[in-house]
Amino acid sequence: MVQASAPAVDAAAAKAGRYRWVIVALLFAATAVNYIDRQMIGVLKPTLVAEFGWTETDFAQIVFWFQVAYAIGYIGFGRIVDVVGAKLGYTIAIVVWTAGHMAHGFATGLASFAAARFGLGLGESGNFPAGIRAVTDWFPQRERAYAIGLFNAGANVGAIITPLLVPALVLWFGWRAAFFVTGVFGVLWLLAWWFVYRHPSEHKKVSPAELAWIRQDPADPVETIGWSRLLTVRETWAYALGKFLIDPIWWFFLFWLPGYLFERYDMDLKTFGLPLAAIYLISDGGSIFGGWMSSRLIKAGRTPNFARKITMLLCAFAVLPIWFAQSIDSVWGAVLIIGLATAAHQAFSANLYTLPSDMFPRGAVGSVVGIGGTVGALGGMGMALFTGYILDSTGSYEILFAICASAYFAALGVVHFLTPRLAPAKL
Repeated sequence: MVQASAPAVDAAAAKAGRYRWVIVALLFAATAVNYIDRQMIGVLKPTLVAEFGWTETDFAQIVFWFQVAYAIGYIGFGRIVDVVGAKLGYTIAIVVWTAGHMAHGFATGLASFAAARFGLGLGESGNFPAGIRAVTDWFPQRERAYAIGLFNAGANVGAIITPLLVPALVLWFGWRAAFFVTGVFGVLWLLAWWFVYRHPSEHKKVSPAELAWIRQDPADPVETIGWSRLLTVRETWAYALGKFLIDPIWWFFLFWLPGYLFERYDMDLKTFGLPLAAIYLISDGGSIFGGWMSSRLIKAGRTPNFARKITMLLCAFAVLPIWFAQSIDSVWGAVLIIGLATAAHQAFSANLYTLPSDMFPRGAVGSVVGIGGTVGALGGMGMALFTGYILDSTGSYEILFAICASAYFAALGVVHFLTPRLAPAKL
């Protein structure tokens, strides 16, 4: 089938209306709050290590329990979202994660921090299943990667805000109050979400033309599809194993980069925030570019299979220089190399997140995303324990950066082997 040219597609999209991008803005804000709450433990690592005397292995245990909960919750929320929809599913998620986040302010040691992280991980696991289901409901296939790239960019905005805001809160009020103050963000977002979000077919702000644009793809079944069926098809495992290989790298960046900058470049709470924020500012551009590039290629007439995979291949090459990051003596040189890697991760991830909506009917998207997120979290659990062991044993990040450099080629290889044409799953 011959697709319309990119200018014609853009003109048709503009004529249809743009309210769907308001929904992306809400998802962007939720993801930013999600990452502020998630990353605070990494930013506060030097402060908490000094106060509680933790080793790298102790810190890895706290991260591990977050990821245990994330693994459990991701697959659970995938099913919840498919049953109750994006609006209620997101509401449940943010209530749980905000409560878990604020509980950190009452923690007194390793066990209580691990318990608070468990609650946070359980709730935060609902962010992407609900967000991707909302994008699937609100966007046609040709725009989904770009929409996901945009809301996924909220992760980087949250990661930028955290090292700039949290040290100031700690210096003014102490680290416990910092958890309470940032917890308010989740409450405010929930109010906006409940007031604004509706399914597009029920939303008064959506014109008939925009609704027709959203529904331009062939109709697919809306009934819920069981895990037993999803787990037997290659397409589910293409997504899940891709997540298994790349999610641990992002967890490593998120939780260990602050400590790495602190130690490698002799920084403190007042000085390491700006370089860390710069890394995530660079990665924010990667998230948007990755989604834009594959969506633009599709609009230009290339198949989703070509568009997604060529974008991911370019991203895999962009991560390679991080292998040599530890040998760079300039902090800003390291920022550029690490920032390029995190940007490539986000661009790769934006396209990987789109695969379930490319290959599965709407009624299965949340469950497939949930399965993939759980498998990715299992990989993250192993990476957390491995990182703690390597750093306590060797004090060097060289092996860890080598793993980062190679993971994306492995992930793309698995995806292509299992879904060479990115065809719809035969359920």
